[in-house]
Amino acid sequence: MQKTILITGCSSGIGQDAAHGMRARGWRVFASCRQQRDCDRLRAQGFESPRIDYTDADSIASGLTSVFEATGGTLDALFNNGAHGLPGAVEDLPTDGLRQIFEANFFGWHELTRQVIPAMRAQGHGRIVQNSSVLGLVAFPWRGAYVATKYAVEGLTDTLRLELADTDVKVILIEPGPITSKIRENSIPFFERFINWENSALRARYEASLLKRLYESSGPDRFELPASAVTDKLARAVEAKRPRARYYVTTPTYVAGYLRRILPTRAIDRILSDI
Repeated sequence: MQKTILITGCSSGIGQDAAHGMRARGWRVFASCRQQRDCDRLRAQGFESPRIDYTDADSIASGLTSVFEATGGTLDALFNNGAHGLPGAVEDLPTDGLRQIFEANFFGWHELTRQVIPAMRAQGHGRIVQNSSVLGLVAFPWRGAYVATKYAVEGLTDTLRLELADTDVKVILIEPGPITSKIRENSIPFFERFINWENSALRARYEASLLKRLYESSGPDRFELPASAVTDKLARAVEAKRPRARYYVTTPTYVAGYLRRILPTRAIDRILSDI
């Protein structure tokens, strides 16, 4: 039978490429998006596209229900992917902003995953793949909110993997670094809503670095790879007989993972402090 996968955050970037890539590999893809207009666009491209907004519990339940209705209550794989950034210094980050990004990048993932696990237990197999980040391994300045969500995803996923070790439900992390996507562009509304940088003690540093990065296009980042690089690792994660616990993507992720194993924290801080 054709295998099924639910992918979130398919409006652009990693999720969109994963939807097309997995369909090309013969999977039945449920390509979910946060906004209905993006679901409609994907449906016009031949996808089944339930609306799932991680910050809306009702949409999580209804979106997954539509998937189960289409499959007879089964699902072979879940790829939690949808997320956004909230750039800014930690001291300028209002707690409401942190709550909001955790709803989108962490709590919603947890809710969807919890609702998927019973079906995977009942069918006797499944793959839960979490799209983490190099920022789930090391912290970069100005990205505290996003780093916090990815560190949380890493810890929860590692724990879930241990708890499901006696089942054939495999839990896997993908660790991208710089990938071509709209995450920087999509983070601007959250930055403008929550970060009062004009009145920050770090205003000069915002003007010298973060504002330029957000608003001035400088082309691809160094070592940036296309979204298909993540899709390649996703395919391995869901098709391998014995998948790895982690799949690194891009050179910076391999380097970060290596440095974290061999260097003391102070040395890593010196390397990352000016990024």
